[in-house]
Amino acid sequence: MEMTIVKAKILEVAVQTIKASVFKAKCLKLMDEVNQTGEEIVILKNGKPVSKLVPYKIKPRSLFGLHEGMIKAYDDLIDPTDVKWEAEQ
Repeated sequence: MEMTIVKAKILEVAVQTIKASVFKAKCLKLMDEVNQTGEEIVILKNGKPVSKLVPYKIKPRSLFGLHEGMIKAYDDLIDPTDVKWEAEQ
């Protein structure tokens, strides 16, 4: 497999490329690889990009609860504090 570096204005991104003939022979293995790693593969035909293999992502129905279980708070946000606010004086 060939690796190509694509330069953007700010960052460098390594993009994995593969010839169409090699992709045809290793298609199922490459699909599993993309699913596990999440990295895209660009398929070339005669040295030109013709297709891109990307992992399938399910879009959430709503943004509400999207990060549930990913963020933990270790304090009690509604527990009263001993600090007196200016508004209470």
